[in-house]
Amino acid sequence: MSTSNVRPLESEDKERWSELYAAYARFYNSTQNGEMREQVWTWLMDDANELKGLVALDKKGNVVGIAHYRPFLRPLAASKGAFLDDLFVDPSHRGTGAAEALIGEIKAVAEKNGWSIVRWVTADNNYRARAVYDRLARKTDWLTYDIQL
Repeated sequence: MSTSNVRPLESEDKERWSELYAAYARFYNSTQNGEMREQVWTWLMDDANELKGLVALDKKGNVVGIAHYRPFLRPLAASKGAFLDDLFVDPSHRGTGAAEALIGEIKAVAEKNGWSIVRWVTADNNYRARAVYDRLARKTDWLTYDIQL
């Protein structure tokens, strides 16, 4: 089964989006509750907010994957880029092209807006996703650091 249809997230997608986003949080052992998902949903539904959402659909039109992205400033390059914050495909639809289609749509948005790069991070042990990412992008040498506040 091939998945290649991608569209912007719509208000009617809320229940399925919430299921997939909760599964994404569980995958990364991230503490997330309904209130937190509601906050993210509010951001996604606010046209004034920079965070945008996409969904991948199967051939029957069912939502099988989600992606969130936003522009970010790149001072050293004097440009803007697209940052892919979250990407998750229902495990039963992995290998269908959904992840590639979502990333491809973000790339198209970036090109349309004149942005210079699409960037994301993933866990080192996320081997299945990394196999896809290695086909679509170049792995960088940069390390990520966090200060928890």
